[in-house]
Amino acid sequence: MDFGFSGDDEAFRAEVREWLAAHAGGAEDRRTWERTLGKAGWIGLGWSEGGYGNRTATLTQQVAWAEEYARSAAPPRSGHIGENLLAPTLLAHGTDEQRSRFLPPVAAGEELWCQGYSEPGAGSDLAGVSTKAERTPDGAYRITGQKIWTSLAHEADWCFVLARTEPGSRRHHGLTFLLVPMDQPGRIEVRPIRQLTGTSDFNEVFFDGAHARAEHVVGGEGSGWRVAMSLLGFERGVSTLAQQVGFAEELGTVVRTAVETGAVRDPVVRERLVRQWAELRVMRWNALRTLGSSGDAGAPSVAKVLWSGWHQRLGELAMLVRGAAGTVGSARWSASAPYELDVFQHLFLFSRADTIYGGSDQIQRTIIAERVLGLPREPKG
Repeated sequence: MDFGFSGDDEAFRAEVREWLAAHAGGAEDRRTWERTLGKAGWIGLGWSEGGYGNRTATLTQQVAWAEEYARSAAPPRSGHIGENLLAPTLLAHGTDEQRSRFLPPVAAGEELWCQGYSEPGAGSDLAGVSTKAERTPDGAYRITGQKIWTSLAHEADWCFVLARTEPGSRRHHGLTFLLVPMDQPGRIEVRPIRQLTGTSDFNEVFFDGAHARAEHVVGGEGSGWRVAMSLLGFERGVSTLAQQVGFAEELGTVVRTAVETGAVRDPVVRERLVRQWAELRVMRWNALRTLGSSGDAGAPSVAKVLWSGWHQRLGELAMLVRGAAGTVGSARWSASAPYELDVFQHLFLFSRADTIYGGSDQIQRTIIAERVLGLPREPKG
């Protein structure tokens, strides 16, 4: 298979690089930056159906955009959940009215989204969700329950929520995919979660009678599991390739530090550095091989197992290369961040969660075994 990009793709890449160089260095806050991206037509690349996006772009051009964005000095995206997860889900399962209502504000950078999937008792095993959505006399839904590890919930205008609408239902039956406005004081509470790094990238979200309108059910009542699984499939491909650009930069920093500290003279360290480089190349080729594929049920799980273990091992290697200095942090007497980490310490601590969030390695291996290799299903207790 040819993994290269065409001349048109490279011309598009050059346009992207030039625009980012001219605009990404500003001091805009993240929400303003989303509007800047939307106004310039960079959100919704490839949403050709219905004309909801800003530009037409081939799949390889979408990869070029994602890779160049990852290489630029642009701030982290606040709108990626709406653009990369919600939007393709609505294009696949939503009504015309839902697409017309929600896709243009995402493409303009005007409305931000978060994902209401995981719960304290249902993380990687998503079918165990217990958040309830009860019908009200006017046909709407009243939502009660808790979600956790909700990225960007403190900034989001909307949340797509997987909730149980059929009383007494179990597992993947009786679930519904709901679009829920976050601006419901007294009915939705967002609490930040302090991590090992001292930062708070995730949140707990508590729903206490929050409302969702009947016309904001995606895919029909009771079809939430099908819609939710479809959404998770959109996490492969383009976003994975962009993620690997960041991985390559982190690996380059580790290699340079190994040379500076003399750690590279250790043959074991050299072997591990070369292995990390080779495995990263394999991940890229695998992502390109499955790009745009809809028939490989195990592709997202294979990709998750590959990158999570790789990144975790890189964090361990970074600390080894850093040496004794890597064990010392700088005190910073602040209630929000009591200590300050260097880049390697942050990489090591944050990557400990890589094999857990987004579907634990154990769950992913079960999916690969049962759905790809056809092995006997795991016994249920």
